[in-house]
Amino acid sequence: MADNKIRLQKYLSECGVASRRKAEDLISAGKVKVNGKIASIGDKVDPKKDTVAVSGKKVTKSKTNTYIMLHKPRGFITTLSDEMGRKCVAQLIEDVGKRVYPVGRLDRDSEGLLLLTDDGEFANALTHPTRHVPKTYRVTVRPSITEEQLTALSTGIEIDGRMTMPSEVRVIQKQEGRVVLEIIIYEGRNRQIRKMCEALGLEVARLKRTQIGSVKLGMLKQGDWRNLTDDEVHKLMTAASLDRKNMK
Repeated sequence: MADNKIRLQKYLSECGVASRRKAEDLISAGKVKVNGKIASIGDKVDPKKDTVAVSGKKVTKSKTNTYIMLHKPRGFITTLSDEMGRKCVAQLIEDVGKRVYPVGRLDRDSEGLLLLTDDGEFANALTHPTRHVPKTYRVTVRPSITEEQLTALSTGIEIDGRMTMPSEVRVIQKQEGRVVLEIIIYEGRNRQIRKMCEALGLEVARLKRTQIGSVKLGMLKQGDWRNLTDDEVHKLMTAASLDRKNMK
């Protein structure tokens, strides 16, 4: 007989409750029950037979998934709630109609393209360390930049004890006291571009993500969101080197 059971955190992710990592946190906190019993990390469920609840609410898998892009303004943190009362991106997507969560993050002082979804496998594909989906940023640094610093940004810099992967860097605009760069990175380490610039003595005055894979922010206004097209979703999955039909 076929074993239809999958890991609980994977099921919660597929249901759009949270990312796998956040789902593990919910399980560890005792907020998840399977068939009325508090679940543990490592538990598996049969989606067709078992009843799963989070904080007392039954979890069901949606027949259709939602994929959106948000133009995150500066000053908002990439989370759905904040105990400290800070502004978070959940306030900007209240009219989406479905519970979606961020794919990766942009720090509070950064702005630009942020993807959100209720498809856990899509989120995992784009954020998994083995995937190298390119992310494009427009970065304003002060006071100026040398050829040596440009080369260092391109070839790799040691941050947090590890070298960064090679990046693509070009100067877009150069003025007295400021330089605007386009930087394309292929990994998603925490505050990576800011740390790279800091290591070189450069001050980041502004950081905006303009593109993920081939999907561009375009003219979407700050604070606004829109649904991704089927073609955009397909291109993002292709960039993550995954065939959506084969995702389990």
